[in-house]
Amino acid sequence: MRLAISQWPDDAPRGAVSTFCAEHGISRKSFYELRKRAKEEGPSAVLEPRNRRPRSNPSALSDEVKAQAVAVRAALEASGLDYGPISVHDKMQSMGLTQVPSTASLARIFRQAGVARREPRKKPRSAWRRFVYPAPNACWQLDGTEYVLTGGRRCVILQLIDDHSRFAVGSHVAAGETAEAAIAVFDKAVAAHGVPQRLLTDNGPAFNPSRRGRIGRLVEHAQVLGVETITGKPYKPTTQGKNERFHQTLFRYLDKQPLADTLAELQAQVDVFDHIYNTERPHQGLPGRVTPLTAWKATAKADPPRPTTGRPLLDPPTPRPRPAQRPPVDLPDGVLLRTVGTSGTISVDAVTYMVDVDHAFEQVLVVADDNTIVIANTDGEVVVEHPRPAPGVRYVGNRRPRGPRPTRTKSSPKS
Repeated sequence: MRLAISQWPDDAPRGAVSTFCAEHGISRKSFYELRKRAKEEGPSAVLEPRNRRPRSNPSALSDEVKAQAVAVRAALEASGLDYGPISVHDKMQSMGLTQVPSTASLARIFRQAGVARREPRKKPRSAWRRFVYPAPNACWQLDGTEYVLTGGRRCVILQLIDDHSRFAVGSHVAAGETAEAAIAVFDKAVAAHGVPQRLLTDNGPAFNPSRRGRIGRLVEHAQVLGVETITGKPYKPTTQGKNERFHQTLFRYLDKQPLADTLAELQAQVDVFDHIYNTERPHQGLPGRVTPLTAWKATAKADPPRPTTGRPLLDPPTPRPRPAQRPPVDLPDGVLLRTVGTSGTISVDAVTYMVDVDHAFEQVLVVADDNTIVIANTDGEVVVEHPRPAPGVRYVGNRRPRGPRPTRTKSSPKS
């Protein structure tokens, strides 16, 4: 194609150039540029494509700048702080270096140096949708994580952060995850930063066991101050995702420190980390990658809640009156006496039979034979009658038994 262009005759018929370009898949502009070069520099100048690489690249990174970036990354990693491209970029800017590569260039430098690897399957940051409360003290997140002392002794670090600013309002090291330790870190944070409107925890017995049917000591303590105690869904730790991510940053720092001998030594290390985290480390989850302290001061705090002293925290549940029991006397052979449970069921021969929830706590008579199970009240009135279940069935409801289903002998008409 290039040889044909270099030898193109001047007296070619009209439309020949358009036909030639369409057949070879090039533009008319490229055709005339090659023909012009052949006339000016000779036919041989057209036969090989020229190198499009620029003669100079003023923005190219020197080996010295690349070495500085790798050194800053190694220093951050050795100190236990985040050492990704964004963290290295912010650190190099704070150091006042004359040439700071972009985050994309830093990622490429680290891969070329062999200190990082490409992660194409990693979810991009733009794919996450974060929920943030509008002001500081609108909601605090409390969670605990295990750590070890010398000799393999286990302890717990309780961390309390502000949802809006990611500010670490308090941390406490304790021997175990107890209600006393949770109250201690909560009181420490309240004394320093005020009372929050809400307190978000998981469903642990030391924090908020309301879903377990009882009120925890931390809940009672916080509700006296008017704090609304909320919990995440069971088995959904992403609800407390900000605090879970906070644990990872703490572990990275503590793993680079000497192993503490006592709880007091570990508490001192955690306090140093909180200071670095709040005042020196730019947070990548905050707009503008500011420090948590900057975000904490940028917005006015939420109004504190109104204390609820002088009234009970929760109204005591009204006890359900149990019906009067009239135990029958001298039961005939083959008649059993059972008490209906709270779910309206009784158990006979390791099989649970449904009676009715309305008969909970009542005593019933059970007459069983080879084919049926008859359940009657103490007055002799039949309440429900069930057929004898097949072997292996452990529950019989008021509609049909639950258990192993028979094997289908022919295909379903919907298949």
